[in-house]
Amino acid sequence: MKVLLNDSLNKEGIKIFAEAGITVDTKKRNAKILIKEIGEFDALIVRSSTIVTREVIESGVKGNLKIIGRAGIGYDNIDTVAASQNGIVVKNAPWGNINATAELSLALMLNATRNITQAQVSLKKGVWSKKSFEGRELSGKTLGIIGCGRIGQRLSELVIGFNMEVVGYDPVVRVNSRIKFLPKEEVLKRADYVSVHASGTRVIIGEKEFSIMKPTAYLVNTSRGHNVDEEALFNALESGKIAGAGLDVYENEPKNEGDKFNNKLQKLNNVVISPHLGASTKEAQLRTSIQIAQVVTNYLKKGDFSDAVNVGETIELEEKLFFPLFVYHDDKPGMFAKISKTLADHGVNIRENPSRQIGDGCAIAVYLVHQKVEKTVLDELNKLKGVHRAKA
Repeated sequence: MKVLLNDSLNKEGIKIFAEAGITVDTKKRNAKILIKEIGEFDALIVRSSTIVTREVIESGVKGNLKIIGRAGIGYDNIDTVAASQNGIVVKNAPWGNINATAELSLALMLNATRNITQAQVSLKKGVWSKKSFEGRELSGKTLGIIGCGRIGQRLSELVIGFNMEVVGYDPVVRVNSRIKFLPKEEVLKRADYVSVHASGTRVIIGEKEFSIMKPTAYLVNTSRGHNVDEEALFNALESGKIAGAGLDVYENEPKNEGDKFNNKLQKLNNVVISPHLGASTKEAQLRTSIQIAQVVTNYLKKGDFSDAVNVGETIELEEKLFFPLFVYHDDKPGMFAKISKTLADHGVNIRENPSRQIGDGCAIAVYLVHQKVEKTVLDELNKLKGVHRAKA
């Protein structure tokens, strides 16, 4: 098997592939060459640089392509619709940069509220100025988190030392969380700092939301650029509807290192900006490389769906009724075929059938099926040569 690492990978991740007997190619392909050569590989792993289009995917499925891995959380650069339509699994590595992104969010909160960047610029120009950079403390304030997944939860832990009250909004209310879940409007009303950690492609914070926030509040966004309406943000900052902002992501970002960045928010003194550094720590890069190598290897070698984004990681996520069928049988060729044919003849659809060796020369298979297995079907299964026991 062969894997193309089109945006590079940490050496520890490459080692995992090597130990699994998977050949790695680290040569960077541009879009044209990628379309031409992708069919040579069983897997494609990218970061944010490579855009995986429908054309790339459809070219890949004509060859060996089986899975696409995104070394990171966001996968907006992969056409997941085209992947699903062509039977290609897409996986990401959601755990690697959780802490790094949460720490950057906290750093932006501190930077924006203490005017650190502005003070540094002034001092480097040779101007000693203190009064104009007076800030506020985080301690005792209220943090509002919009999107309370892994990163939002981690941020809520990081601010414990600041004795901050943490409120948040998320469609999924999580138990055993430090976050007090409230309606979105209530979070915006109460928060001194609003930190966005949402997924999706729609605007989460726009003109309406800025009108609800305190005039002393700060906005932090380390999630996705399009989650915040930049025009509305510019107006809110310029007019004083909110006090300031710390941003790491933008609606339009340069594609390549060294490209020119042009954004009207650069003109404002009450915004702190960084060039999408959320995952840019040595520790995060290491964790992400290891995780994406593991989940891609596990799919290629074991058919494991963990961390898949376009199919259910587990059968429960498909939200369809299923029934278990337990079959104890001889562990030899042809047994699955006979059992599957019997079920098919009775209109029973198999969704999954994990199987393990047990005892001497036997195996236990658990078939998860979409229809209830009736007694007549069980009787027929139990009559098959090599089947010792079938129970529903």
